[in-house]
Amino acid sequence: MAKRGDRGGSKTRAQIAAVGTELFVERGFDDVTVAEVAAAAGVSKVTVFSHFDRKEDIALDRLPDAVGMVRAAIRERADDVGAVEALHALAAGLVAEQHPLSGLSEDALPLMRTVAGSRALVSRLREFEHEIDAELASELDGDARFSGDSALVAALVVAAYRTVAVATVRRRLAGDELAELVADHRQRLDTAFALLSEAFPG
Repeated sequence: MAKRGDRGGSKTRAQIAAVGTELFVERGFDDVTVAEVAAAAGVSKVTVFSHFDRKEDIALDRLPDAVGMVRAAIRERADDVGAVEALHALAAGLVAEQHPLSGLSEDALPLMRTVAGSRALVSRLREFEHEIDAELASELDGDARFSGDSALVAALVVAAYRTVAVATVRRRLAGDELAELVADHRQRLDTAFALLSEAFPG
């Protein structure tokens, strides 16, 4: 299946996501059909659904990247680095890059408005929170170096990140200056992870 496969498949997936997102931003998510995305991208609906399980995932195509990043942070951390510390470093890196997943990228505002205006996209984001919570708990549970309550740590990490990210997005939508938001976002993440690291040093 091209969804998880070769470079050509990845290129097609990126093209569908880019074209779809442009249409969603221009016209609103609910007013664009998958057939219209497929036509604009020059592919069939079958091809679209070979890369995306649902329409919402076209607009939120970066979400699977978060799962891979979290897994890598846990699995590739140094022996003297705790799991929470590794996740903190990941979150801090996203802020430093102003990565799209941080909500701090320069050009993310139009998509943020689109997501905020669609119940379907907001619902998909909430569903993803549960998915990455379960993925992180499973990853911690299978990590011999981690000592703690995997489910509790995963839930707290996801909740902390969500709380900071949502506040940042709301302030961006309200027109706050990005530079000020970056500093505040980083500070709130540092505070949250400092508390988690103290509670779960393993």
